[in-house]
Amino acid sequence: MRSIAEINDKIQRKKAVVWTVEELKAKVQDIGVTQAAKQVDVITTGTFEPMESSGAILNIGHTDPPIKIRQCWLDGVPAYSGFGAVDLYLGATQTVDYGGVGDNDGQDLRDRGGGHVIADLIAGKPVHLRAIGQVTDCYPRASFETTISRNTINQFYLFNPRNLHQNFIVGVNGGDRPIYTYLGSLQPQLGNAVYSNPGAISPLMNDPDLQLVGIGTKIFLGGGVGYVAWEGTQHFPMQKRLPNHTPIGPAATLALIGDAKQMQSRWVRGCYFKSYGSSLMLGVGVPFPVLQEEVVVHCAVQDQDLVAPVMDFSIPRRVRPTFGLVSYAQLKSGKIAIDGKAVRVAPLASIYLSRQVAQELKQWIEAGQFTLTEPVAAIPMDRLLVAQDRWGTQISLE
Repeated sequence: MRSIAEINDKIQRKKAVVWTVEELKAKVQDIGVTQAAKQVDVITTGTFEPMESSGAILNIGHTDPPIKIRQCWLDGVPAYSGFGAVDLYLGATQTVDYGGVGDNDGQDLRDRGGGHVIADLIAGKPVHLRAIGQVTDCYPRASFETTISRNTINQFYLFNPRNLHQNFIVGVNGGDRPIYTYLGSLQPQLGNAVYSNPGAISPLMNDPDLQLVGIGTKIFLGGGVGYVAWEGTQHFPMQKRLPNHTPIGPAATLALIGDAKQMQSRWVRGCYFKSYGSSLMLGVGVPFPVLQEEVVVHCAVQDQDLVAPVMDFSIPRRVRPTFGLVSYAQLKSGKIAIDGKAVRVAPLASIYLSRQVAQELKQWIEAGQFTLTEPVAAIPMDRLLVAQDRWGTQISLE
């Protein structure tokens, strides 16, 4: 029906018809797939949820005399420094090291981590840096301490090894005590359930075979422009799927990259899960060009057509017992039934802000500020998951 070049021409002339994925679903209910496909050029999707496999690369610039950083803390959070002399990588889930806190000595920082430091830098706030160097002839400086901000360093960009889970799990707790997990607090005796994927508005649920998303795809990332860099870690596209091609559990993931200096604090927020650790709430939006009618068929999927597995976190094993599959329509109703018991449910993702991501990306495209890209390579769809030996080697701490 269309090419990306034709759609970009319409975008640049501000003539493109852009619908959010929710608007598309409503249109299909009203006028059908064929008519909707004839009318729309681009469909926008979005999510806003914790994405803990995220981080930032920073280059702070050379000091005088120069330093070859081999240990570094940003507001007390260790940053990896094992490559270039003043290149750093700060992981979103890295926790405060009280030995590197510096100016924050005496404060209780247990609820802060790498995600909060990244969010502070994006918000333009100052961040304390303390570094220890390896002394060499060309890098004679042994230590360095200063305050940095997004405007006083060179490169500052997010490079996230795993974002945009195509689907995920529902967590419950069938045990006798509260459990604190990456899904948040799970109450005993099936006291609550938590799910993280926003369902039918989630980007990769609407492109189940990754026909529209590939390496080089331009996206909305944290309120700025980003790109798909590679397949994500734990990418598992060979997950079992329903007849509509959507997976029944965790499946495809993507690695994303984008200039953090362009990003907005509204869409990048540090967060903390009690007794688990820090993470990063991140807004990601993906535009889908309507190249053919099949695109609309996939994007018309509804919450009742998508499922996720209910997993019992009270069993501390890699493979946990399951209470079966539930639809996202059931999850979004606020209650699901497990063994005849009504269990209250809450989303980890913000459904409201996920919608807002799709809406903002739509506005960018309508204004001619955001064009689409052709992927330079496809995301592999034949990856299996490799797990380590069930028991491994026990290391004594005595």
